[in-house]
Amino acid sequence: MNAYDEYMQGIVAPMRKELTDEGFNELRTAEEVNQHMSEAKGTSLVVINSVCGCAAGLARPAVIEATRTVKVAPDHLVTVFAGQDKEATAQMRNYFEDIPPSSPSIAVVKDGQLAYFIPREQIEDHPREHIRDHLVQALEQVTAQ
Repeated sequence: MNAYDEYMQGIVAPMRKELTDEGFNELRTAEEVNQHMSEAKGTSLVVINSVCGCAAGLARPAVIEATRTVKVAPDHLVTVFAGQDKEATAQMRNYFEDIPPSSPSIAVVKDGQLAYFIPREQIEDHPREHIRDHLVQALEQVTAQ
């Protein structure tokens, strides 16, 4: 590992922990992504994490609040980290092939198929409460199907 990679791992550790402390499973390799997407039954909440300010101040807090308030919790909570776990992130994005790359972003997947997607454009410059409510509504819509 080079000095840059080591430095970045230290920087992003608390950003990873913010989600893993809430029960999110990090998918750090393409193989882990493929395994999850092929085996996970029910609803998966997928967060494409990022080091940017809108991930820190908006996306992660909104996702955490949404998971705590949604009536029917997703069956699986998973995350990939854009710019850090590059292969895992690229592989996850392959499952959303019609969606341009976006980070941070939030996906709701049902039985391995994309059911709902919230891109960065619907996170950045939006109130945290709006993002939370948007995600809760999407989760409730998908889990009701």
